[in-house]
Amino acid sequence: MIKKFIRKILGVKKEAARDTTVATVLGPAQHGIDPKLVTSNAIRVTSSLQEAGFEAFVVGGAVRDLLLGVKPKDFDIATNATPEQVKRLFRRAFIIGKRFQIVHVMFGQDLLEVTTFRGAGADSAPKDEHGRVLRDNTFGLQHEDALRRDFTINAMYYNPATQEVLDYHGGVEDIRAQTLRMIGKPEERYREDPVRMLRVVRFAAKLKFTIEPHTAEPIAVMAPLINNVPAPRVFDEMLKLLMSGHALACLQQLRKEGLHHGLLPLLDVVLEQPLGAKFVTLALDATDARIAAGKTVSPGFLFASLLWHQVLEKWTAYRAAGESTIPALHLAADDVLDSQTEKLALQRKIGSDMRDIWSMQPRFERRVGKAPHKLLEHLRFRAGYDFLLLRCASGEIESEIGEWWTAFYEGDEETREALLASASAAPGAVKKKRPPRRSTRSKSGGTVTGSTGEQ
Repeated sequence: MIKKFIRKILGVKKEAARDTTVATVLGPAQHGIDPKLVTSNAIRVTSSLQEAGFEAFVVGGAVRDLLLGVKPKDFDIATNATPEQVKRLFRRAFIIGKRFQIVHVMFGQDLLEVTTFRGAGADSAPKDEHGRVLRDNTFGLQHEDALRRDFTINAMYYNPATQEVLDYHGGVEDIRAQTLRMIGKPEERYREDPVRMLRVVRFAAKLKFTIEPHTAEPIAVMAPLINNVPAPRVFDEMLKLLMSGHALACLQQLRKEGLHHGLLPLLDVVLEQPLGAKFVTLALDATDARIAAGKTVSPGFLFASLLWHQVLEKWTAYRAAGESTIPALHLAADDVLDSQTEKLALQRKIGSDMRDIWSMQPRFERRVGKAPHKLLEHLRFRAGYDFLLLRCASGEIESEIGEWWTAFYEGDEETREALLASASAAPGAVKKKRPPRRSTRSKSGGTVTGSTGEQ
């Protein structure tokens, strides 16, 4: 405060603004990147472009992760070659995108995204009435490309050939300070692409970085702009957020920034209810643990967990109105999925998986006859069973049913028969109804009852 006052009185000039047209170049000793963390395919793409006379760099999140000592999940490449020039250099290369053209280069199952340096043409690019950029295929110089990127920590370029990092906006400093800072005026950048508000939340939660005040300030006011983004883009970003390995932290950050409204309706209400909060927390913790262990995660299971208590509430209401159990559950599932389709554009496969997981839950209550054996044969049994265990762990249903199914699932045939017998003998067990006994008229005019022939 005193220093600022003295500067104001004496007219001391502020520190000179950074020249963002010139990169700060850091060598291996300064940035500390381990070159072994860069995949051979990323090196192959950059070297092929460089040998053809073009500039080429690993860029964005991959450089950020390399600086943090983390092996990147994906490698994006930035170049001054046009998409057509890139495509001609690689056998399996495909130009995609309408808003901004990029090239997907394939090596087996490995996909690398190659982007041409973007120019400073956002002002003249077509926009909607809210300021969101609709199409922008203006190419430019590297420093212009850096200016167009969202956050300083994502605006650095790494050259595997020279092992140098080019930093135009102080990204290395912000990484060391664990700070998320928007490049340019945050209000304008969020208006250009409202999905950036979801991205800043994801990075803050995943990296455990602090959002710089000027970057965070407009979010609460501009959050409704998310409603103008095409549903598939919102869904893709939500999926990245939930499968980041820090799903619970991301959702908590979403609520903190006021961005959860409309994305997962009533999620904040669920998280304020002890039972719902415990269930969602367990589901997200399990997801994060699987990702940390390198295991696969089902988006269908994840969304089925997040929306379960909305289904449960509607299921209860339909049964109270007189619907039988299974039809009531199907109606509840329809209501919840319909309410999400417009906002999140849930893919058909994911919606189908969610229905399967939900519809299996009443079937776990039937532990007599052939019903348990039939349920074991269900293609999505394991997902439904894991979901059942979450319900038990959260206190929604008795833990005994989960323990019974664990023993039945893991047991041999003899164990399963014993479990079925014990379930049948338990008080309140649902007995399999016997079909009504038919009565037929005998030739002599008497009545023959049942199949024993007794009169």
